[in-house]
Amino acid sequence: MDSIKQSVTRSVIGLAIFAVITAGLIAATQIMTKGTIEKQIKKAQSKALLQIISQEEHNNDLLEDTVTLEEGGLLNLPSSKDGYIARLDNQPVAVILPVVAENGYSGPISMIVGIESNGSVKGVRVIAHKETPGLGDKIDIKKSDWIKQFEGASLTQPMTEQWKVKKDGGEFDQLTGATITPRAVVSGVHDALSFFNQNKDKLLSTQPSQQMSAEGDSNGH
Repeated sequence: MDSIKQSVTRSVIGLAIFAVITAGLIAATQIMTKGTIEKQIKKAQSKALLQIISQEEHNNDLLEDTVTLEEGGLLNLPSSKDGYIARLDNQPVAVILPVVAENGYSGPISMIVGIESNGSVKGVRVIAHKETPGLGDKIDIKKSDWIKQFEGASLTQPMTEQWKVKKDGGEFDQLTGATITPRAVVSGVHDALSFFNQNKDKLLSTQPSQQMSAEGDSNGH
């Protein structure tokens, strides 16, 4: 009887040790995996930002020099997001803002819009969308150069009434076989410019990690 108890005890202890070791290995793997994923995300973010403003045009760390933008407002953010401040020798030269155009053909279109300190568009990149392959997906820089037509545009060039696709009497090209998608992007870029115009002084004087509402009220701390 004692031998049976001893055998059971050894089995229980063995299982307990195995469980502890397994849990430790899983936890260690999760920690290492999390670090790898975070590095990959940071690398992807940096790559997207550098498509808008080159390394030669700024000398700060964009991923560290941020302003927290609260959800909603002109930028139509579903949750708080980071805006990025590009500086050259500590002087702000551009702001990169996230914006969501809700009225895409197949759903929301997430973008980042780079705006120079003079209020002109530095560049636009689509970050996420579900637009139709071969048609609306040409808003993606990997599919076509369509998105580059916004570079140099501002709230006054063209004037607000011209911030439409040509089919609607505006300045911007639509895509062959797709009009709804370009309309949404044009509107989203204009919203980002409007947000910048309303909050220019705050954005350009922002210190890293300051917080702003998407309507522009500063909650810095």
